[in-house]
Amino acid sequence: MDHSLKEYFHAEINGFEKPFSWIRVLRKAWHGKADNYLFWWRIASRLHRSKIRIVKSIGKSINHRITRKHGMEIMMGAQIGPGLDVGHMLGNCITRDLVAGKNLHVKQNTQIGSGFTGECKIIIGDNVIIGTNSCILGADLRIGNNVKIGAMSYVNQNIPDHATFITVKESRIIIRKDDT
Repeated sequence: MDHSLKEYFHAEINGFEKPFSWIRVLRKAWHGKADNYLFWWRIASRLHRSKIRIVKSIGKSINHRITRKHGMEIMMGAQIGPGLDVGHMLGNCITRDLVAGKNLHVKQNTQIGSGFTGECKIIIGDNVIIGTNSCILGADLRIGNNVKIGAMSYVNQNIPDHATFITVKESRIIIRKDDT
């Protein structure tokens, strides 16, 4: 998953429908909140993969700054293919143990984490949409290609390709007798 920054910027900031332009990327990164976050996260992620300690720490510093500024965090070490879309960005937290393919769409208040340390990865395929307030937790999870995860879903199991996942919730109203 070693794509160039230009390829990431073309997919996420510039948009594939238009020819690539560094001027357009910089303008959109300067003015757009989500574009600003993705621009700096991609740079921080690339710096963090360096073997040179000072370069790695600059990447961590950039990530810390954009996390505070935008109210969401994608941890350094997460591997996400081109086409990441973070929607409204509010409250998202994505683990360093994530390996995701192209065109991942993450809506607000989404949590993706393993809760474990070591070699436990969460693998997400291409063209996955994760709905608002969803939570993906577990070790060694695999979510297939072309998957849709509904809003307010709790995922702790593997999901095959071309599936829609929802969590069924039950709402009840219980009438209490007056305590007086």
